[in-house]
Amino acid sequence: MVGSPVVNMYPLSSYTFGTKEPKMEKDTSVADRLARMKVNYMKEGMRTSVEGILLVQEHRHPHILLLQIGNTFCKLPGGRLKPGENEIEGLKRKLSSKLGANSLSLQPDWQIGECAAIWWRPNFETVMYPYCPPHITKPKECKKLFIVHLSEREYFAVPKNLKLLAVPLFELYDNVHTHAFCWQRYGPVISTIPQQLSRFQFNMMTT
Repeated sequence: MVGSPVVNMYPLSSYTFGTKEPKMEKDTSVADRLARMKVNYMKEGMRTSVEGILLVQEHRHPHILLLQIGNTFCKLPGGRLKPGENEIEGLKRKLSSKLGANSLSLQPDWQIGECAAIWWRPNFETVMYPYCPPHITKPKECKKLFIVHLSEREYFAVPKNLKLLAVPLFELYDNVHTHAFCWQRYGPVISTIPQQLSRFQFNMMTT
């Protein structure tokens, strides 16, 4: 694939994982989250959020690192930008908050790459679309997913109340339409990442 952006993937075993203090969610339910979003929208306008796609390989197959909350819900590391905050710097801040060690010397060197997808939330509802519907003049959220180019070796500090999972692309892709549970677990944004990554060239690195 001439001209395709390249992602180097290192084995999961080349990374080190530790723990740090819990990162509690601001909302205890989806309804609470949407209500808080509405309040923030009245103050700041459209919510802009950024999330990172962190890729590793196992058995020469791409895996995505996902944070698991409880036993059912998974999400990409990232979050809401501050008003006027740069997307790249904001994503680095969020990644360090979610996965960076408390020690500055152990902080990963976050290399933010290409934007892989943009999703829109038209209303204060859970539904998001990979486009902004034409009749929506004031969308409530814009979410951008960026490739994060990982170095060969990194240390990740995972909050004690979360789990960091390496999920193979085939699990996301195969389950989009066949298992309702997996659709609910990953949601449409994460479940469609395999299609978004189809334009990238993967280099399976060894250490």
